[in-house]
Amino acid sequence: MLKIIKKSGFARRGEFDTVDGTIQTPAFMNVATQGVIKGAVSAYDLKDIGGQVQLCNTYHLHLRPGDKRIKELGGLHKFTGWDGPILTDSGGFQVFSLASLRKIKEEGVYFSSHIDGRPIFMGPEESMQI
Repeated sequence: MLKIIKKSGFARRGEFDTVDGTIQTPAFMNVATQGVIKGAVSAYDLKDIGGQVQLCNTYHLHLRPGDKRIKELGGLHKFTGWDGPILTDSGGFQVFSLASLRKIKEEGVYFSSHIDGRPIFMGPEESMQI
């Protein structure tokens, strides 16, 4: 639950708890699209400078290294080396960014992989499972 700590006009500062830690808002999210931070910065470095939460991309992780491989490695926290909160998207951004490679249907989105062209289906259930 979000706890509001301070308000000023329309701005607000707050915090919310997750099973992996508390996030102060507003927050900068470390973007680890494929489970890694670009620029030779480790998860430990990000913790040292006050990083609170990491954002990973469902679509890209599903393609590489793949759901099965992440599970074999012990899950997303072990794969990334990040022990704090992780936010994963639904793959919805790729509906727009990969518009030429997708077809939207009532049940979800059918993609052609931007890597090798293989078919990928992402509906609500698949996105949550990934």
